[in-house]
Amino acid sequence: MVFSSLIYLFLFLPVTLLVYFVSPRKLRNAILLVASLIFYAWGEPLYILIMIFSTVFDYFNGLLIDKYRHRKRIARAVFIGSMVGSLGILGFFKYAGFMVDNINQLFDLHLQAADLPLPVGISFYTFQTMSYVIDVYLGKVAVQKNFISFGAYVTMFPQLVAGPIVKYGDIAGQLVSRKVTLDRFGEGSELFIRGLAKKVLLANNIGLLWTSVKATPMEELAVLSAWLGIIAFTLQIYFDFSGYSDMARGLGKMFGFDFMENFRYPYISKSVTEFWRRWHISLGTWFREYVYIPLGGNRAGLMKQLRNLLIVWFLTGLWHGASWNFIIWGLYFGCFVMIEKLFLLRWLGRCPAFLRHFYTLLIVILGWVLFEMDHLASAWRFIGVMFGFGGHGFADRQALYDLSTNVVLLALLAFCATPLPGKILTFMQEKWRIAGMITVPVIYFIFMVISTAYLVNATYNPFLYFRF
Repeated sequence: MVFSSLIYLFLFLPVTLLVYFVSPRKLRNAILLVASLIFYAWGEPLYILIMIFSTVFDYFNGLLIDKYRHRKRIARAVFIGSMVGSLGILGFFKYAGFMVDNINQLFDLHLQAADLPLPVGISFYTFQTMSYVIDVYLGKVAVQKNFISFGAYVTMFPQLVAGPIVKYGDIAGQLVSRKVTLDRFGEGSELFIRGLAKKVLLANNIGLLWTSVKATPMEELAVLSAWLGIIAFTLQIYFDFSGYSDMARGLGKMFGFDFMENFRYPYISKSVTEFWRRWHISLGTWFREYVYIPLGGNRAGLMKQLRNLLIVWFLTGLWHGASWNFIIWGLYFGCFVMIEKLFLLRWLGRCPAFLRHFYTLLIVILGWVLFEMDHLASAWRFIGVMFGFGGHGFADRQALYDLSTNVVLLALLAFCATPLPGKILTFMQEKWRIAGMITVPVIYFIFMVISTAYLVNATYNPFLYFRF
């Protein structure tokens, strides 16, 4: 079940909200837990057992660490066991096949790995349970003794399958006590509708262009077609993922929770470093807090700092998927971040803003080729086509047709990838007063109606981050 589906919008969500708000406050975590299990079981009836096991496993690990806090050997053993268990489950389902394939190639073997589908959201909820155990072990948070509350934290359906990655310490107090006012519920509804419109009206429509370009044999692609296609994907993945994150944050507010912002207009960045402070913020925060800083961060000299960055970016790529494409993609960005730290940021600081912006977008767009292609060889070939090595010329009839039919949509997407639409709505609310109070809700209502109408007849409604 995805947020951008009719069964979710008009059955699951209304029923869950109704039951949640008519129930006593002390039962609301239990309602969330049950609703989340139903939500997950809708598409993963078998793999829900893995999520339940992870929840139970780290709930008891937290209790044991707290119980034996003054017996460091036992607490450390439980902590290590928790990390090994969590990473073992993640590794088995996500990376076993990748490891077997590489071993076969290295040693000319013919080992077989079970071809298991990846459990939805496993990368997200595993990182959440791990962060809880780490923080309990380090004494940063108090142990959660109420299993219902802990289960609601791990399985909470608004952010279960695609984040943002929520650290336990950020919502520990909200699990105990939270209040939903009409204003907060309204803010959450607006945020949800905004995310739904980004996903359904923007990401899905521009995704059709990328799907068409990707399906075209590379020897038939013109330079313009290649650029149009990867720019379309660049915009699709942003509006797809940030739209889903907005919906998650909006749902959180509707149920009384505050989740961290996961995207902050990354395509307005003027350096790769800035881009990664704005893109998938919760993942970057997780790796910084639980990998980069424990390794020493930037406290142990330049060489160790570069080593730490390299490790983090290797893991960032690997987190996204069991493929050399993802690993190279992570290291690709890691190299640019390191180069910027060494000298490039100082040089960029002396350049005009438009040049810095162009440089950043070029690096990001090329990076998305590595990210999206199935094999490294395909990525290199596609990049070759982008720079005129495809042998099909700069533009052909298909490329000009794609440009003419998508130019308005591309311009709209570029505009919506900036803070300007939000500023316009805020201006209307603050300056127009009564007119703004009426106009802005009407705009959101129109977004909801158009999004719903699109979903009624939609045959193309993917969600890109389900595979992570």
